Amino acid sequence: MSKISRSRRKFLKTSSAFASAPLVLPNLISSASPNGKLNHAVIGSDGQGWSDLNNISSHPNVHITAICDVDTSRMAKAAAKFPDARKYQDWRELLDAEGDKIDSVQVAIPDHMHASVSIAAMKKNKHVYCEKPLAHEIAEARAMGNWAKKSGVITQMGNQIQSSIEYRSAVVLLQNGVIGKIKEVHAWSGASFPGNGRPAGADPIPKNLDWDKWVGVAPERPYKGGIYHPFNWRGWQDFGTGPIGDFMCHIMDSPFKALELTAPTSVIATGVPERWANDEAIHSENWPEWATYEYVFPGTKWTTEKAVKVYWYDGGKKPPRKIAGFEKDERQLPGSGSLFIGETGNLLLPHVGGPQLVPYSKNKGLQRPKLKGRSHYHSFVDACLGKDATTSNFGFAVPLTETTLLGNVANRFHGKKLEWDHEKMTISNNSEANSLVKRIPRNFA
Repeated sequence: MSKISRSRRKFLKTSSAFASAPLVLPNLISSASPNGKLNHAVIGSDGQGWSDLNNISSHPNVHITAICDVDTSRMAKAAAKFPDARKYQDWRELLDAEGDKIDSVQVAIPDHMHASVSIAAMKKNKHVYCEKPLAHEIAEARAMGNWAKKSGVITQMGNQIQSSIEYRSAVVLLQNGVIGKIKEVHAWSGASFPGNGRPAGADPIPKNLDWDKWVGVAPERPYKGGIYHPFNWRGWQDFGTGPIGDFMCHIMDSPFKALELTAPTSVIATGVPERWANDEAIHSENWPEWATYEYVFPGTKWTTEKAVKVYWYDGGKKPPRKIAGFEKDERQLPGSGSLFIGETGNLLLPHVGGPQLVPYSKNKGLQRPKLKGRSHYHSFVDACLGKDATTSNFGFAVPLTETTLLGNVANRFHGKKLEWDHEKMTISNNSEANSLVKRIPRNFA
């Protein structure tokens, strides 16, 4: 396998310069492949990438053309299933070599590399299916939205539960006024990635892993076996986005869709673990294993007031049970989900489960929408072939991702309300917090 060296100038031109222009409207442009097949490249082929690959390739009009993974051992399953696909260990080499042979890419790698790969692909006019959250930094997400607009390619974020009948039914019910207009929303996840700070020393790098390419645009650090790769990166600030990054783009999708939320005007982290807050070794390296947040959004035609509060809880934290309005003492909130507080009642949406009215007596005789099944993955393929439109295109997904990433700024300034100027992409009342909106990517070989 050949390796292509990159000058600092060429790489930064491709992967950085994260723009601060205002976010664009959703891109619903369709683009048919000339040969009637979607020639698809895989960047990140195991874990969630393996799931994405299997779902996308199950479409009859998809041809898997190329596969890339910085860890060749994690490419084995994909290589066995698609023996004719060309194999790479460097995504830049894949995009250069396959530029005229592929139509689309999937990006299912650690969060800190999403934007660099996706933007490079869009610059080559390739359709992009990128895992959630779209980016690691707010400025990266904004740049991804702008490049989607500029290139006109089809895009989809990998919050596939959005396409489920359960979540889509909740949106329809809410917009049909089943509980009236919405007063506030609570959403939560049980995800948690506790950490203990960076370990000392370094371990031998496995021969199958290109560690420098895995670290990518993040600050350089020594390899430690089992600490970052292949999964534990989610809890590290340099690589992942913690519990909120792992699940907000799933669970907050329905509130965004149902209420047509745009960008928050403020956010405050109302609670974080005391140990995390007081131990600099942990606070500077790991995300909190749990946190609670309060966002304020501009009201919409679906809300009772000119502003609406949206609360997020993770790491096992939940909203107070009493606000749900359960009729029976034994009823409990699910481990993850969302709760809409309306004028005439509440709607509980378990993750992943069907919407339920609270009190439960209101479900008797409820006319539930009759919706057809929809594949999030096949929708992306069909859109690339000019036969459909994606529902989590970057025009929709970027504001949701930015909201998520704002939480990860707020938790490092817990107890302080941060005012967000969406148009200027600026935290207007805290310069130190504002410095975390973007970072300069590292050059790597």
